[in-house]
Amino acid sequence: MKSIYVGNLPFTATEEEVRGLFSPFGDVQSVKIVSDRETGRPRGFGFVEMPDADADNAIKALEGHEMGGRALKINEARPRAPRPPRF
Repeated sequence: MKSIYVGNLPFTATEEEVRGLFSPFGDVQSVKIVSDRETGRPRGFGFVEMPDADADNAIKALEGHEMGGRALKINEARPRAPRPPRF
């Protein structure tokens, strides 16, 4: 299973729209659009989980694809860097 970073999403994008964009390339396991903790508004990026081969095909096909007037940035998600503890 591979996690795909989807950046430059329109702020109006829904999880269903993102799932519909990726589903022609294979089985979409999950879609998560990231929201701001303070305001609850979307932050303009999200993550899609797909099987490895399907994810590779989707990344190649959708990089730069236009959605809502914005060119999407699509690549394999990197693990989150460790953060210092907050007090």
